[in-house]
Amino acid sequence: MEDEDLSDYNQPSRKTQGSSIQRKHEAMLERLSNLHQSRTQQSISRKSDSNSPPSFESTNSFLNRFADSKRFIESELGRCRNSADPELKSHLKSDLDKISTSIAELEKLVAENSYYLPSYDVRSSLKVVADLKETLENLSSELLPKKKFTFKNKGVKTDLDNVVKEPNLGNNDSVVLEKTSFKVRDSPGFRNMDRATLVKDFTGLEVGDFILSDLSSCEVRLIGCLRVLFIHRLQNCRVFVGPVLGSIHIEEVEGCLFMLSSHQIRIHHARKTDFYIRVRSRPIIEDCSGVRFAPYSLSYDGIEKDLKDSNLDEETGNWANVDDFKWLRAVHSPNWSILPESERIKTMCITNVVD
Repeated sequence: MEDEDLSDYNQPSRKTQGSSIQRKHEAMLERLSNLHQSRTQQSISRKSDSNSPPSFESTNSFLNRFADSKRFIESELGRCRNSADPELKSHLKSDLDKISTSIAELEKLVAENSYYLPSYDVRSSLKVVADLKETLENLSSELLPKKKFTFKNKGVKTDLDNVVKEPNLGNNDSVVLEKTSFKVRDSPGFRNMDRATLVKDFTGLEVGDFILSDLSSCEVRLIGCLRVLFIHRLQNCRVFVGPVLGSIHIEEVEGCLFMLSSHQIRIHHARKTDFYIRVRSRPIIEDCSGVRFAPYSLSYDGIEKDLKDSNLDEETGNWANVDDFKWLRAVHSPNWSILPESERIKTMCITNVVD
């Protein structure tokens, strides 16, 4: 009787113990499941990371490729300089043009990779490109001397409604721009105009360098793709340009509005000017003040294809990531700002123009 009563007394205790063991077992299974899921996710993450090499590996790869291209260009420059054979000299212009193309491609390489490169590597690479350009310019002047001239500021006054077409692209006159560091050789373009509408459609054309120089109160509309664009001494102008495959160099502009898209944009000595840009690398300003930036908002028939062909179809947001090379402090440079949305041009369409 006592045994039977003791058995009945212990029965609930056994049930409670079994329930406790079951809960512990379920908790353990849940922890194992969570651990397995966590390890699986970490494995996926490691595989994903392995597909994107660390930035230092990409930087080393860029620097190696840049150094190889630099050595090749320097060897070609040396070969041209040492060409004593008259038969070889007859091919000098073609060889120098090829070197110029190689330097442009090297500059494009810097622009396309500058978004992840350290600032020091970007600056030193651009310095190398500038030195190569100067060496090529000096060598060209030495081996293929041409009569040079400078443009004087004698503007041709016309009504703003008049449309001026760009001169023949075959113009081979050399240009030396006074009071500036950059030189443009054999470049077609618009020069010395006042109160004119200047239009050029490059669709279907293979155009290298193009220059806008000494323009006042003009409106410029360039449709299609260019390789390199030089802009110098513009005042109170509005400039609308399709995609540029290489770089855009701007010097001495004031009171202007630009809509530009390029792999690289460098701006020197700009005052009170608005830039609507799309650029693969961070835009660079030097000795500028009162410049404002906004996203590119140009439109014309076929611009989507031109942007895609130029690898500029995606907005990078770099229009708002400006590097001021003359401002080394940690705080924001006072020389540039974001153009307020209330003051921006929404979309500028330049399709209906006369060429």
